[in-house]
Amino acid sequence: QVQLVESGGGLVQAGDSLRLSCAASGRTFSSYVMGWFRQAPGKEREFIATIGWTGGFTYYADSVKGRFTISRDNAKNTVYLQMNSLKYEDTAVYYCAAGDAAAAVRVGDYTYWGQGTQVTVSS
Repeated sequence: QVQLVESGGGLVQAGDSLRLSCAASGRTFSSYVMGWFRQAPGKEREFIATIGWTGGFTYYADSVKGRFTISRDNAKNTVYLQMNSLKYEDTAVYYCAAGDAAAAVRVGDYTYWGQGTQVTVSS
């Protein structure tokens, strides 16, 4: 069992940056692949980024590639999502998730989820 708590969301203007954090507790954090997803109103939850156990592997959705960076600090049991050059269409609730499958991009690949943090980008 692992508990995930996201933080760092807020209201920003287009072009601004935000860094989301996801703190984990419970089983050994470094044994999980971590991912970030987002869900806008009326839309399905979509994959944003994933990072492997040691942080050596990362993979991004095309919509955020070059603007967002996922990282992790296993000593702090925390995964981060640095979001730069934010756009109006990035507005959503952002979720972190933990799972066992490498390079996982589907919602069903992840076992544990946080409660989400709202990111709102004004145009």
